[in-house]
Amino acid sequence: MLLFPLLVFLAVTLAIVGLFVWLTPTRAQQRLQVMAGQEGKSPWTESVVKILAPFAQLSTPPDMERASPLRIRFLNAGIRHPDAYLVFFGAKTLLPFVFGGAAFLVLRASTQLSGMSLLLDIAVAALLGCYLPNIVLLFMARRRKREIFESFPDAADLMLVCVEAGLGLDAGLTKVTDEMRVKSMALAEELHWTNLEMRAGGTREKSLRNLATRTGVEEIRTFATMLTQADRFGTSIGESLRVFSDDLRHKRQVRAEMLAAKVPTKMLIPLVLCIFPSILMVILGPAAIQIIRTILPMITGRA
Repeated sequence: MLLFPLLVFLAVTLAIVGLFVWLTPTRAQQRLQVMAGQEGKSPWTESVVKILAPFAQLSTPPDMERASPLRIRFLNAGIRHPDAYLVFFGAKTLLPFVFGGAAFLVLRASTQLSGMSLLLDIAVAALLGCYLPNIVLLFMARRRKREIFESFPDAADLMLVCVEAGLGLDAGLTKVTDEMRVKSMALAEELHWTNLEMRAGGTREKSLRNLATRTGVEEIRTFATMLTQADRFGTSIGESLRVFSDDLRHKRQVRAEMLAAKVPTKMLIPLVLCIFPSILMVILGPAAIQIIRTILPMITGRA
C-alpha cells in the first residue's frame, strides 16, 4: 500500500531537482555569459519571452511612450531585460484565462454553483490573474527599495571616509561600489551603472539623477541634489556628506523603532486566531465537559 505514494513522492522530487538543475546555469555558463555581455540572460528567459510575446501583442499599449512609467517600475524592481514588457503584458493576457479556467473546473467539481454566482467567481479569478503581474512587480520594487534604503547609510559613511582620505568623488564611488557588493548587490549594481554612465561621458549631475530615478528611493534623490549643489556652489563635499550620513542613520534608526513598535499590534491576529482558542480549549474544556455531564441530566429529567 505504501509503494505507490513513495513512487509518486520520488517522481515529484526527481522532477523538481531536474527542473532546478536545468534552469540553473553552471559556473562555466555564467562566465561565458559575462564574457559575452549577456549576464542576466538565460535560455529559460528567452524561451519564456518567445512563448509570451504573441500574447503580449493583445494587451500592449499602441503608444509605447505611455509605458515609460512602467519602464521605471521595472528598473525599481531591478529588471533590465529589454523584453521584460513582453513577459509582463503576455502574463496579463494569459493569466486571466488560466485563473478563470482553473476556477471554473474547481467550482464545478467541488460545488453546485451555476448561473450568475459561477460567472461572478470566474470573473473575480480572472481579474486576480490580470492584476497579479502588477502585484508581483510592486512587491519586487518595494523589497528592493527597502534593501537599498537600509544599505545606503553605510554607503554614505564609506563615501565620507573615501573623500576625507583624499579620493575624488568619482574614485570614491568606485571604491564604495566594490565594498558594498558584500552587503547589498542591488545598491552596488546601481552605483556600478552610475560609474559606467559617468565614464561614458555623462555629467555627474545627470548620472546621479538617473541613479535616483532607477532606485526610486527618496534619500538617494536628496543625495544627488546635495552633491550637485555642493559641486555647483563650491561647498565642502566632506562636510555635506557628514551631515547627510548622520541624517540617514537617524532615519534608519527611526524606521527600525517604528517597525518594532508595530510588532505587538501585528501579533494580535495570530494570538487571537491561533493561540487564544487553544488556551481556552485546554483551560475551559474539562470544566465545560463536567458542567454538561452534571446539568444536562437535570434539564432532561434523568437525574
